Amino acid sequence: MVDLDSHLQHYAWGSKVAIPEFLGREADGRPWAEAWFGAHPLSPATVPGGAGLDAAIAADPDGMLGPDIARAFGGQLPFLLKVIAAEQPLSLQVHPTREHAAESFAAESAAGIAPDSPRRTYRDANHKPEMLIALTPFTALCGFRTPRRAAAILDGLGTDLTDRLHRLLVENPTAHGMRAAFRTLVSASLRPAPEAVDAVVEACRARSAAEASPSPRIDRFVSLLAQHHPGDPGVVAALLLNPVTLQRGEAMFVPAGTLHAYLHGTGLEIMATSDNVLRAGLTAKKIDAEEVLQCVSVTAAPPLRVAAERQNLTSIAYYAPVDDFELAITELTDTGGTPVEPHPIPGSGPRIVLGLEGSMTLVAAGRTHALRAGQAVFVPAADGPLRAWGSGSFAQASVP
Repeated sequence: MVDLDSHLQHYAWGSKVAIPEFLGREADGRPWAEAWFGAHPLSPATVPGGAGLDAAIAADPDGMLGPDIARAFGGQLPFLLKVIAAEQPLSLQVHPTREHAAESFAAESAAGIAPDSPRRTYRDANHKPEMLIALTPFTALCGFRTPRRAAAILDGLGTDLTDRLHRLLVENPTAHGMRAAFRTLVSASLRPAPEAVDAVVEACRARSAAEASPSPRIDRFVSLLAQHHPGDPGVVAALLLNPVTLQRGEAMFVPAGTLHAYLHGTGLEIMATSDNVLRAGLTAKKIDAEEVLQCVSVTAAPPLRVAAERQNLTSIAYYAPVDDFELAITELTDTGGTPVEPHPIPGSGPRIVLGLEGSMTLVAAGRTHALRAGQAVFVPAADGPLRAWGSGSFAQASVP
């Protein structure tokens, strides 16, 4: 087992306290948005001695990943585990399919754009399906409503912009009508003026104050987004999307092509190893609306909540419909020292184990390793089965 030091991302929307407290480190006044535990070449976690986990894996891919996974994923760790702490809303975004990402990454590379250049849209050649497990109450927008339900939300707001969107959805209550409505908001040639967006926000606030809203939660979300991104058409796009609230331990899967925005809360994210984010709004970062329109699915669908499955007496697992990752949570309640037989932990292959609460001892390949909340270790495939004892809980990211 190898200790991991996370790669920190200080994006502006991050909490200043949640991740420092989780990691047991002193806050420094900056926002700590994400802690990455993985091997993405642009932001790898580090191992003792300072090398990146990606370099450690490249030095012994069969031992670290196992021959089958090394062969299937080109010698790379297929998943990336993160702790995310959103104090403010993130961008309205979508992630590409593997095929589209590979094609677009190759095109940008052929054009001579460096992988870390701000001109880049595609940071790598991989898709980025992801699953979020809430550690605190977590709010988000995810996926499009049905056209008829979106039309009902827009009805009666009485602004020129909402009347236009309402008409598009009523006259064509299909995915084509929803695409036209979304294009009206984000396309560079159709994007509404800030004043039109502000009028919608005021109409939502007035409707909410009058207790006349068909969706009080989405009106609150519109007001929240407008506080942070006044005049941004992405604020109005929220009216077309499903509002989501996850409680601690609840999970949501976000497949490629699903429009979403995380709003507030702390959680674990497990995803394919990728940093490909296509943004449609609600951000000061690069927006590429035309690329979003190419990749987004406007088919109405409820948020894909993932129910945990019991693996044994101590572990539950969250399974996503992809080959890149799965996530398990183990809770231990041992007292009084070392048990006669440590608890078996389901899973094999390369694993990243992240302490969530308390302190525990991991056992693999005849060796023990202490783990406390906020610490992470990489368990190579060659170490074989994992066992544990202690009092606390940990997350384990692995390959199905």
